[in-house]
Amino acid sequence: MELTFLAAEFLGKPAWLWLAFIGVVGLILAFDLGVLHKKAHEIELEESILLSLFYIGLGLSYGGFVWWYLGPDSGMQYLTGYAVEKSLSMDNVFVIGVILAYFGIPRAYQHRILFWGILGVIVLRGIMIGLGAGLVAQFHWVLYLFAAFLIFTGIKMLMSAGGDDHYDVESNAVLKVMRKRFHVTDRVDQDRFWLRLPHPETGKLTWYATPLFLALVCVELADVIFAVDSIPAIFTITTDPFIVFTSNIFAILGLRAMFFMLSALVHRFEYLEYALSAVLVFIGSKIFIADLMGWEKFPPPVSLGVTFGLLAAGFLFSLWKTRTGPEPVPVPVPVVVETPPAERIG
Repeated sequence: MELTFLAAEFLGKPAWLWLAFIGVVGLILAFDLGVLHKKAHEIELEESILLSLFYIGLGLSYGGFVWWYLGPDSGMQYLTGYAVEKSLSMDNVFVIGVILAYFGIPRAYQHRILFWGILGVIVLRGIMIGLGAGLVAQFHWVLYLFAAFLIFTGIKMLMSAGGDDHYDVESNAVLKVMRKRFHVTDRVDQDRFWLRLPHPETGKLTWYATPLFLALVCVELADVIFAVDSIPAIFTITTDPFIVFTSNIFAILGLRAMFFMLSALVHRFEYLEYALSAVLVFIGSKIFIADLMGWEKFPPPVSLGVTFGLLAAGFLFSLWKTRTGPEPVPVPVPVVVETPPAERIG
């Protein structure tokens, strides 16, 4: 009975393959939180670079497994999707930095927000990918909508590249509702999301949301916005839900480490946005090119080569152009005076 369940297909792949992947992700997260970051501390540049390389190594290693088990086409689709999702997440990193700076989250506690944020992102992306897979399976023409949207997004990104786009946290509608409907405090008490504090009118102990919890909510909402670009991008690369989900999740897993690295090195990738816009236009154009050429699908080797070529050109050009320029000051995180232990309640 158990073997029958494990062998049963779920979204085109055996159940054991999905369970094994979820198990691997669970082990990685447990190792991250329980071993690498058991105690809250500031993550310095060297540690963040090593962690980023560790997660990139894991993502590429899993791509090797996909290549071996599901075949070269699936392997190339995974690697293409992983590269695109990893690159697109850089914009997400910048927005996360703005959010943490707005709420004044001390660096030592930022990892906890990012960790729980990643868990929420995995669930949200899973739901969105499941819905997208259902739509594509029932209505193939949805892929053309995804493709057209990507082309439009890529052109829009190209036209605004180099501009001074600023993510306005204060105008977040959900944040306004939370501040109106819930008790919130500006008090930061270590890495706690909630505090029990006396109500100013009744004196009764009441639960208050701390800036860490508000920042976590904003990080989750920001990812939903970015997923509007990334989910169509990966579906125009492959419609296999397993490849879509695994490449997406492995790209996201390293987001925390990449955040601390890019917060210090973001100025070195100033021109990467031009390459990303070209990648989005190319990814969106593939389905139309395949139809014009009479192909069943766009050749995965060409897709992988062009995607990696554009991204590599963007990285190298950025590094070359910024090799001698002055380093801008990273987005500052305001110094927050934590609540003295004697005043902590709950």
